[in-house]
Amino acid sequence: MLEKINRLKAEIEALTAADAAEVEALRIKYLSKKGLVSQLFNDFRELPADSKRQLGAELNMLKNFATEKINSLRESIETNDTECDGIDLTRTPSPMRLGTRHPLSLVREEIIDIFHRLGFTVAEGPEIEDDWHVFSSLNFAADHPARDMQDTFFIQRSPDVLLRTHTSSVQTRTMENTQPPIRIICPGRVYRNEAISARAHCFFHQVEALYVDENVSFADLKQTLLYFAREMFGSETQIRLRPSYFPFTEPSAEMDISCNLCGGKGCSFCKHTGWVEILGCGMVDPNVLDACGIDSKRYNGFALGMGVERITNLKYQVKDLRMFSENDIRFLDEFTAAH
Repeated sequence: MLEKINRLKAEIEALTAADAAEVEALRIKYLSKKGLVSQLFNDFRELPADSKRQLGAELNMLKNFATEKINSLRESIETNDTECDGIDLTRTPSPMRLGTRHPLSLVREEIIDIFHRLGFTVAEGPEIEDDWHVFSSLNFAADHPARDMQDTFFIQRSPDVLLRTHTSSVQTRTMENTQPPIRIICPGRVYRNEAISARAHCFFHQVEALYVDENVSFADLKQTLLYFAREMFGSETQIRLRPSYFPFTEPSAEMDISCNLCGGKGCSFCKHTGWVEILGCGMVDPNVLDACGIDSKRYNGFALGMGVERITNLKYQVKDLRMFSENDIRFLDEFTAAH
């Protein structure tokens, strides 16, 4: 009996395993109820009483030794699974460089958040559009300059398929499929056939808002604009509205804010006027409502639109529009603290 114990101990001591499955097979072979160690315990019961004391201690030691050996093999397999060749896991890790959000994304989300607090929801639409949603439904004349190829990107020389020039197309799609009240904000990328320079680009980002309901007034529009300006640029910001013209609104206006750099006193940024233009707005033209299937005799509304790059320039004084699309990590690093 003692010889069997010693032989089995030597066998267990020499055990190796390549994976967890082999470790489990060894456990079953030696330590299960029908395993080799258990068989020795069964043989132990048949031994004379005077030899049980010594052999019992040896058997217990064998069982403990087998258990420790199996556990050691299992831990070795698990450790090897988490290691990578060529990597010193005891080495202090190098600090990982955190990414930063793009300044346009920061400003876009801030604009959306402000209008969310006014009850506006986000609406989105395709960037590849048709003439109806970009121009015709918005009251653009057939000979309007925006329809010319020198101003708009048309797809495959088609007169009807183009890259949207403004996110107003999202407004018309919403009005076609939704009855008032409508209160949406439309952020997105737009395209225009312009030469790329520090002050212009062939693609940029807009955020437009639309509110259509019964008895909407220009006073509602003005109060919305004042709230937005003060939330975005500070509680001391003043606004002024100047008459303008857009095919899809009547009356139309452009909104200026008091220069946030000089406080309205006049500086080179505001060209010493104390005011900076940031957006266009107006009451939705009844022709637009009718074209989209909304009764203009019952409903009216207002719309406004702004360039995200323009707002970003005002907040962070970025002088060159090209920097927004060059993906220069040094430029993006400047906005880490803005998160």
